[in-house]
Amino acid sequence: MTRRNTWLAALPLTAVLAGCASGYNAETGLYAKPVGGAPATLNDTAYSAGLRCLSAQAGDYQSPRIAVGVINDLTGKRDFETGARVTQGAALFTLSALGKAGLPVVERTDRSISDVELQYAREHTLSDSPEAAGQIDDNFREIFAGQIAGSRYYIAGGITELNYNIRSEGIDARGGDTGVTGLKASFTGSRFIINVAIDMRLIDTRTQEIVDITSYQKQIVGREIKAGVFDFLNGNVFDVSGGVSNLEPIQLAVRTLVERSVYDFAARVYEVDPGQCLDEARARSGPAPGRREARRQAATPQIAAAPRPPAALPPAALAPAAPRAQAAPAPAQTPQRAYTGPYLDRSRWLPVNGTPAS
Repeated sequence: MTRRNTWLAALPLTAVLAGCASGYNAETGLYAKPVGGAPATLNDTAYSAGLRCLSAQAGDYQSPRIAVGVINDLTGKRDFETGARVTQGAALFTLSALGKAGLPVVERTDRSISDVELQYAREHTLSDSPEAAGQIDDNFREIFAGQIAGSRYYIAGGITELNYNIRSEGIDARGGDTGVTGLKASFTGSRFIINVAIDMRLIDTRTQEIVDITSYQKQIVGREIKAGVFDFLNGNVFDVSGGVSNLEPIQLAVRTLVERSVYDFAARVYEVDPGQCLDEARARSGPAPGRREARRQAATPQIAAAPRPPAALPPAALAPAAPRAQAAPAPAQTPQRAYTGPYLDRSRWLPVNGTPAS
């Protein structure tokens, strides 16, 4: 077959492939059906259950409002083609973690919409019932002093470390017949570990005091296995290889670090024992039970022990005893103030809904 005939024979096949690539399904409107189809699931970490447990422990307790500040990627690790190696959304991770912990949060990250609507309201051009515009004189949203909720504390920090190849290990084995056409096989296995770290702080919004600091790191493991076979069979060459590799997601590790830090902050704000909801040894001591737990213990009725009947006394003990010197009265006991934690003093908290925090 000449070269011209070969091109002519290939033209129909090219047309068929082009038609398959450009056609679409009239029912769905898609050129191709996307692969996969896994459902959306909760993006939880090992500490998500602990955060929800803290929320349940607090019950209906009114905690102070929390805001989230700047939590940047400070690792400096970037690629020319793929960009930053570490997620730039740590602040959003923190907001999600605060939601799991049940803490009230005020928005400070994106105020573009609220600021625009506030400006429209000042100009009396913003209304919650725009269909009545021109029919009612005061058809605009009113602005009141103090209508924007303030934060009592805010969280800031950064992703500070991304260390590659803390440790690596592997094996590379090859073997086979000494002949040129003999069977040969190979096996390769490797394992490597990297880590990522985060430093965060809880800050008093009014006084700018740093009331709590966390610094956590998490190691990430990766594995890779490859195997192959090379052989000549009946004059044919066979080269078969396969393998598997997996790496723990770096961004999920960052989310885990964020939730671990938020767990410490939430336990301190709620003034509950952090060991109640965390099944691991804490690296640092946590706050003792605070006023809320002290009030619960004080409200528990104490059952007095029943008086014991007097024991039978010998005749000598029935004689009148000599008068004893009256003992000095015991000094009055100074009432002990309930523990409020080394940093958080609820007497300084702002009122919530007109009711001072206690």
